[in-house]
Amino acid sequence: MALCERVAGGSSLLWPRVLLFGDSITQFSFQPGGWGALLADRLVRKCDVLNRGFSGYNTRWAKIILPRLIRKENSVETPVAVTVFFGANDSSLQGENPKQHVPLDEYRANLRDMVQYLTSAGIPQERVILITPPPLHEAAWEKECILKGCKLNRLNAVVGEYANACVQAARDCGTDVLDLWTLMQKDNQVLSFSQSFQDHRHKAGLLILSIRWPAFITSGKRVSVLKPLAAAGQETLLSAMAASLLEGRGGSKARAESARGRRPLVGPGNLPSW
Repeated sequence: MALCERVAGGSSLLWPRVLLFGDSITQFSFQPGGWGALLADRLVRKCDVLNRGFSGYNTRWAKIILPRLIRKENSVETPVAVTVFFGANDSSLQGENPKQHVPLDEYRANLRDMVQYLTSAGIPQERVILITPPPLHEAAWEKECILKGCKLNRLNAVVGEYANACVQAARDCGTDVLDLWTLMQKDNQVLSFSQSFQDHRHKAGLLILSIRWPAFITSGKRVSVLKPLAAAGQETLLSAMAASLLEGRGGSKARAESARGRRPLVGPGNLPSW
């Protein structure tokens, strides 16, 4: 009824915005069946879900472009919640992939800086969710590297160090964190998955979607972001998950940025992809 009255009165209808900020795991999440697309479906008529994923990006470059995505003076378009999902590229081995590699201490500091910027732009810290990089199936990833003519450039143990740094950054900032690296490896489940990346996409997507999004966004109080799933396939939406994790994860040649920190291109049409 209130909605009809607003329409009749000529008021603009503005939905709250949820912004997904990350690398290729986020960029490709709006592909058919992706976790971002399913999240948008879950929040339809409640929130507009915006995809701001940049394939190949690390936190060093993400920190540079964040002020171009969310401006402090634009309160109307300020998101009500933001996910910050980086680390898969930062954790690349320096010797094998120096362009994307970001040292561990810098990664943690970059996450803190981005959270601080978001809060200064009017987004409460309890509405920011940090997401750790997911675990790496080394055997499957090594096959991808060989196909591209390079050596194995990531190790799951190293990814775990970055995941832990992400958790620590969240604690430093007072934000919630979704520890995909730990959750996806409970009882060594990552080792029992098939060699395909699709299984990893599916499981990570389930965990991201298990966030109690409507309560998280509408509640005025802090809400724990994790809701345990009683069983696989508990909800039709979740059981249908087949998303975009690891799609294009750092497999292409770097086009835009050196490890020295030059500013990346920041136009919507010419942001470098990987």
